[in-house]
Amino acid sequence: MTTMLQPSAPDRTHDIFRAKHQPLSAIFSPQTVAVIGASDKAGSVGRTLLWNLITNPFGGTVFPINPKRSSILGIRAYPNIAAVPERVDLAVIATPAVTVPGLIEECVAAGVKGAIVISAGFKEVGAAGVALEQEVLARARQGHLRLIGPNCLGVMNPHHGLNATFASQMATPGNVGFISQSGALCTSILDWSLRENVGFSSFVSIGSMLDVDWGDLIYYMGDDPHTRSIVIYMESIGNAGSFLSAAREVALSKPIIVIKAGRTEAAAKAATSHTGALTGSDDVLDAAFRRCGVLRVDSIDDLFNMAEILAKQPRPKGRKLTILTNAGGPGVLSTDALIRGGGELAPLAEDTKSQLDQCLPAHWSHGNPIDILGDADPQRYAQATAIAAQNPDSDGLLVILTPQAMTNPTAIAQELSQYAHNSDKPLLASWMGGEAVAEGEALLNQAGIYTFPYPDTAAHVFNLMGQYSYNLQGIYETPKSLSDDKVDRAKASDLLERVRQEGRILLTESESKEVLAAYGIPVVETRIATTVEEAVEQAEDIGYPVVLKLLSETITHKTDVGGVQLNLQSSGAVRRSFESIANNVSAYAKHQNLPMDHPHFLGVTVQPMVKLSGYELILGSSIDPQFGPVLLFGTGGSLVEVFRDRAIALPPLNTTLARRMMEQTHIYKALQGVRGQGSVDLDRLEKLLVRFSQLVVEQPWIKELDINPLLVKPSTGSHDQSLLALDARIVLHPVETPVQKLPRSAIRPYPMRYSVPWVMQDGTAVTIRPISPEDEPLMVQFHGGLSEESVYMRYFHLMKLSRRTAHDRMARICFLDYDRQMVLVAEYQDPQTKALSILGAGRLSKLHGVEEAEFALLISDEYQGRGLGTELLQRLIQVGRDEGMTCIRAEMLASNIAMQSVSRKVGFSLYPVEDGLVEAELLLAVPSDAEPGDTEPGDTEPGDAV
Repeated sequence: MTTMLQPSAPDRTHDIFRAKHQPLSAIFSPQTVAVIGASDKAGSVGRTLLWNLITNPFGGTVFPINPKRSSILGIRAYPNIAAVPERVDLAVIATPAVTVPGLIEECVAAGVKGAIVISAGFKEVGAAGVALEQEVLARARQGHLRLIGPNCLGVMNPHHGLNATFASQMATPGNVGFISQSGALCTSILDWSLRENVGFSSFVSIGSMLDVDWGDLIYYMGDDPHTRSIVIYMESIGNAGSFLSAAREVALSKPIIVIKAGRTEAAAKAATSHTGALTGSDDVLDAAFRRCGVLRVDSIDDLFNMAEILAKQPRPKGRKLTILTNAGGPGVLSTDALIRGGGELAPLAEDTKSQLDQCLPAHWSHGNPIDILGDADPQRYAQATAIAAQNPDSDGLLVILTPQAMTNPTAIAQELSQYAHNSDKPLLASWMGGEAVAEGEALLNQAGIYTFPYPDTAAHVFNLMGQYSYNLQGIYETPKSLSDDKVDRAKASDLLERVRQEGRILLTESESKEVLAAYGIPVVETRIATTVEEAVEQAEDIGYPVVLKLLSETITHKTDVGGVQLNLQSSGAVRRSFESIANNVSAYAKHQNLPMDHPHFLGVTVQPMVKLSGYELILGSSIDPQFGPVLLFGTGGSLVEVFRDRAIALPPLNTTLARRMMEQTHIYKALQGVRGQGSVDLDRLEKLLVRFSQLVVEQPWIKELDINPLLVKPSTGSHDQSLLALDARIVLHPVETPVQKLPRSAIRPYPMRYSVPWVMQDGTAVTIRPISPEDEPLMVQFHGGLSEESVYMRYFHLMKLSRRTAHDRMARICFLDYDRQMVLVAEYQDPQTKALSILGAGRLSKLHGVEEAEFALLISDEYQGRGLGTELLQRLIQVGRDEGMTCIRAEMLASNIAMQSVSRKVGFSLYPVEDGLVEAELLLAVPSDAEPGDTEPGDTEPGDAV
């Protein structure tokens, strides 16, 4: 029983599909355009807009709108859009800001589906402008009109000849999609591109992002066959969730390169926690870019270098580069740039050296860089390049040429060109010199080999390529499974609720550790003593030496008030320390004028003195205003803010993402074992980070959470104390905060509410649940049991098992953005062997820009006809309702009678369409209070990431 969402192979209906389901087509590919505010006045925006549209034919009709003119530039003008005799696809508005709400309302009434608002005078002028924007947005949404702007330069689609901007020139057609928040930068980039012969598939000034945002445009360019890479100039991210969802979906097939203005840490200034002080807003943005596979660069030169080279060359699998040169100096320079940027010189294999010995003079360098000497002719370059390209432990090749007396740059370029597409590794070239090498450089560029005037620049670009690959690999690398048996969510939730009911936001240390322990995070034994005698009794029971720490519901940092007493060896020391802490708190409260309506000293906690023989780490979480909860990991202890060795990540994590987070820190090298010290148990540390991220997303009342220090030691056994949280601090959001205002994770966590047990008609018990990244091996096994008929029905053509189960393809199925797609699988556990298997899968995919979705089903042959397909489809329909969808559709073969029967059974209407296809359609009644993407607190499962 199968149906199809979209054919896996490119198909003839792609353009029809885009026209039907891509709302931005009205903006980028209009047949009719109205210029509201068109003018005859020389130098005016209205005149420039009209002139650009009519002098760059896009194959459609332009209608000037001006109530005071009967014609403009010789073209009949209309008093308003209602008077235009044809339906208008796109309205370009260049009138005063106060007139825009009324004009948008007129556009909606006339059925216009796209608008570009050039006008300024909105939020940039203050509160009145903000109110005006909201009025514009409300009226646009009433008619499902998509709007770019306001305060923007406009939009170009060079391949269609559309120039809906007031720029002075039209961009050259090409394969780079360009989006900018700065209109002034757009004009500068346009001038530069014409001079450098850089072409664009789309050229967009996005303005204030009132409606259409980064996500909308990334989705559009992801669908656009003319776009091979996307470059962005960003000043603010706006809707973070929209950007992350779109970028993550598109980045694997089309590189996304961003230059973001403003590398500041202003957000850290207001921080009260160690985590907050270490987490700057720019750090969080970097973490977000890594999480969705976006490459961030620091210069406009890098922006376009990377856009072109990633579109032309394969991505390197790692960071190791082989360098081949005819001069020692450039080889050294490129090596320095490579190592400084985090890259490595690839070691030369013995076989590679042997082959080079046979074709190179005796005095070649015998190492990497491969110096083939200054008298190298075209044949020597060709032979050495062919050998170096096959160096097995290399991820890329850089070929450097300096013009010398015996050098023929053009002939060498001709020889090198034949290797342009013969390898799955990138090939870069640096032809140094001016006119002498220009012809050879042109030949290389024509062959698709990216050239650089300087070799250090080439090495820098290779490092950026390696970083891009590293980001993508982190997203789609299959994580290890993690059982859920150590998590007691209810216990943690109940404790937090009790604290809230008491009107508190600060948990005591012992309460904080209870929450950690509920998530399987090991904590040091901690006992409470409210009197001196209790403290002595607890210390005697634990055994000396012990540690006393302040127990308080109001004081945030115990060390600030002398609230920590270490290495206490006797009852007398415990008594003195208890009194000292009490006196310190009293003095601190008076000095700080703390309110006295609540006691600041409630006693102490008594803990065993743990020998700090390992490494002190910090693990924390705080709230970013744009991305919600963020995680921090790094070197901890009392000097945490001095060393500032930390990595930032967005939750939820899986084991792969946890390891990547650790790898970004300097302490990671020590954790692997240095100077005779063994490695810590990195697998356990990975799992601890995953548990911590679960806690953060499942308990939304937590505002700040620090574990500092988290002590880690080289492991000595499976039940040792090699990982131990010695101190913990949790702060909650204010008690009066409405639940719907609690910050949400920018990346939607695993939707646990869709995980339920179910029994098939034959009595087989299964669990229907959302798919997770860890399911890739089970999905490979599932595809191995499908018949050719099932495969044909699902994909409309036969597909080899090796292709269906390739990691890149499985990654797209298992590593979901739950805001965009939902795959429900039926999981069966064999009662005898306890082995797990997947019996069927159903997918619901939201369409871009509309409140519609498409479904697909695939059931194992052995389990067809037992009600599983019907149950999965019914549950997908419920997901659609929960997500605010108005319609669910699917296409299926007319011969797929079983799937048509299931569709009718659950309420779909069926319509025959062309070429033996049937479309199933179900209109949904969405509750008025439903909000798409709503999730419940704790809507996650361990080890799962989007």
